Amino acid sequence: MEQIVYLNGSLVPRSQAKISPFDLGFLYGYGLFETMRAYSGRIFRLERHLERLSQSAKLLGLPPNAFDLKKACNATLRANKLKEARIRLTVSMGEGESAPDLPKHPRPTVLVTATRYVPLADEVYRKGYKAVVSTIDQDSQSPLSRLKSANYLNHILAQREAKASGADEAILLNERGFLCEGSTSNIFLVSKKTLITPGEESGCLPGITRQVVMELAQALGISLARREVQLDELLQADEAFLTNSIMELMPLAEVNGQRIGRGKVTQRLMQAYKEAVVKETKQGA
Repeated sequence: MEQIVYLNGSLVPRSQAKISPFDLGFLYGYGLFETMRAYSGRIFRLERHLERLSQSAKLLGLPPNAFDLKKACNATLRANKLKEARIRLTVSMGEGESAPDLPKHPRPTVLVTATRYVPLADEVYRKGYKAVVSTIDQDSQSPLSRLKSANYLNHILAQREAKASGADEAILLNERGFLCEGSTSNIFLVSKKTLITPGEESGCLPGITRQVVMELAQALGISLARREVQLDELLQADEAFLTNSIMELMPLAEVNGQRIGRGKVTQRLMQAYKEAVVKETKQGA
């Protein structure tokens, strides 16, 4: 069965999906995206993802969309007959001229794809990820640092560095040398029983999974701090983990060849996250 995608209001076979060569998302990365995970045929925290997209769209000047994005995501999932899936929603400024001038009456391009997702093996979570500190810095003063922008080249280059060194993830610092985020993840560390994550002033993306983890920490009575974090704090942490919507919470076992300990806080939050997923996705399934 050929993959079905949603494009500008219609569900079409992948081979028939066509986007203009003058689309500003293609020409200049002028767009946004959200990556989501479906469990048992339901997309976890879909409304949160759409809310972030909407807020970011206002900052980029993307006009209110004529399409029902929630309906589009769910329809794409159903059309591909998927229960466990990775959903990608992309919204660009749409067709424009070859020069970087915005169209007077933009018509955004909306693309939704859904692909089968097989969770990582339990052994991967037991071992945890290895990471390296990237040579690429994140500019905390750039408005793009807080947007899930289609202009993702810095993070792709950082991820390429990680893979070339045999690591699973790259860690980006900001221009002032403070911890920012992973190339595809947010970062948490535990020190003296306090859960710590870089604040948004550090230039990190306000991740949806990151927000869920902070809510779970509060519910579990775990002390939480959002602030600027030195790299040495991560290297000396009692435990650490990475988050994103696809892998959920991944223990961080090593940074630049230096081992990081394992602890109970990470395990408590991993379990609490799984319970939250089951609670929210099983209802009405």
